[in-house]
Amino acid sequence: MEAVNFPVSQTRLLNVWNQRSVSSFSLSQVNGRISICYAKVNIKFLDNGRQVTDRLLVFSAPSNIVCDVSKGNFAKTLHMPSKRHNLPGRTNRSAKRLGRDGRILSAVPSSAQENAGVLLLNLGGPETLSDVQPFLFNLFADPDIIRLPRLFQFLQQPLAQLISVSRAPKSKKGYAAIGGGSPLRKIIEDQARALKLALKDKDLDANVYVGMRHWHPFTEDALNQIKKDKITKLVVLPLYPQFSISTSGSSIRVIHNIIREDAYFARLPISIIESWYHREGYIKSMADSIEKKLQRFSKPEEVMIFFSAHGVPLSNVEDAGDPYRDQMEDCISLITAELKSRGINNEHTLAYQRRVGPVQWLKPYTDEVIVELGKQAVKSLLVVPVSFVSEHIETLEEIDMEYKNLALESGIEHWDRVPALCCNPKFISDLADAVIEALPSALISNRNSSMEAEGDPDPVPYAIISQFSLIFAFLLFLSLRVSLHSRNFLKPWFLV
Repeated sequence: MEAVNFPVSQTRLLNVWNQRSVSSFSLSQVNGRISICYAKVNIKFLDNGRQVTDRLLVFSAPSNIVCDVSKGNFAKTLHMPSKRHNLPGRTNRSAKRLGRDGRILSAVPSSAQENAGVLLLNLGGPETLSDVQPFLFNLFADPDIIRLPRLFQFLQQPLAQLISVSRAPKSKKGYAAIGGGSPLRKIIEDQARALKLALKDKDLDANVYVGMRHWHPFTEDALNQIKKDKITKLVVLPLYPQFSISTSGSSIRVIHNIIREDAYFARLPISIIESWYHREGYIKSMADSIEKKLQRFSKPEEVMIFFSAHGVPLSNVEDAGDPYRDQMEDCISLITAELKSRGINNEHTLAYQRRVGPVQWLKPYTDEVIVELGKQAVKSLLVVPVSFVSEHIETLEEIDMEYKNLALESGIEHWDRVPALCCNPKFISDLADAVIEALPSALISNRNSSMEAEGDPDPVPYAIISQFSLIFAFLLFLSLRVSLHSRNFLKPWFLV
């Protein structure tokens, strides 16, 4: 049996992720600062393209590594070098609780003895029209949304201010069209209550918290409440089925930053379920919704199933190792396989929506594919918002209004959309199972998190630079306007 051995400093990049062919997982041994996780897992190495199976994985500083044992899923995405070593010894299948120095503290107690908590993560959304501009500022100030070169990172907030002010009028029209604000918070709080009840039905009393990345209740506020409630073990569950740097990754980065600064969270056993698109309950719930909607068409067999996914910058995938595209394609394969097992063999396609700015985003684009399908004489279209488990601006306004009108103008006569799963009982029950399965894998957090390798800017010079950055950005913006090339570059950020 082989092993992969690497130091903490090499775990920064997200270049490896799990596939669904997993049969077992457990912590097995601890030797100094080396913990050993055994997993029958199919891991794809982005750096060399090789497929490795049935591998014994060796992790340095085990408190960095958080594993989801949902069907043996290896939850923490890591960058692994190609060097491998043989490791003697056999596996002990009982999970252990690890101290910050890597020593075994005790056998992991049963979940019933723990004050367990679950943190649901999402993007957030403005609840009123007056919230739109500050929400957009928070969104574009996120370095995982707009990735500036290190030399220009001091411009992040001034640029976010300029973009948010310019885009706010158009965004307000969109939110006004769906009732004056995003329903996301209410829906996710409903999901949290439903999950708490589902966990209780499965004999686990746990507090469920909601943390939003860019609007209230912020992730930081949820973590403060977790600390006040003296949670002893925490499962972090992003409400994104597929992992992306700009969605789940951005929220998880906030958690890592707090872990570095807070002794309570540095000691708290935490399990992060970074992706769960492959879970049977989720796949079956999606197939159920699609099957139900198809029955509403007069000729269900002629309906094109259109999977519309949240878009991310192409550079995230090609340069930063974001597994989002591969996970999305794998997810579609699982859903369509489930549909075929039910005798549903409709044609399907996948496209990506909501691109902004001058950079390349994942293709094909939803609006362009809709127009092309109209040219191909497709008459019936069923849209499946596969990235989302809650209704929000991208489903209620972008899909239901913008894309529907575009489809009708393009010659598509019959249009419908699969609703987000929201509080679907089968879906919520499966999330509860994922939480219960993840609890035994919670490990002690560590200040020397892999995310820390990137480091924060030195606070003193950064603060000084920030005082002048707004003025500099304004002058830069004015100077760029004299250049036609620069105007064409900036226009998409401000007007799209």
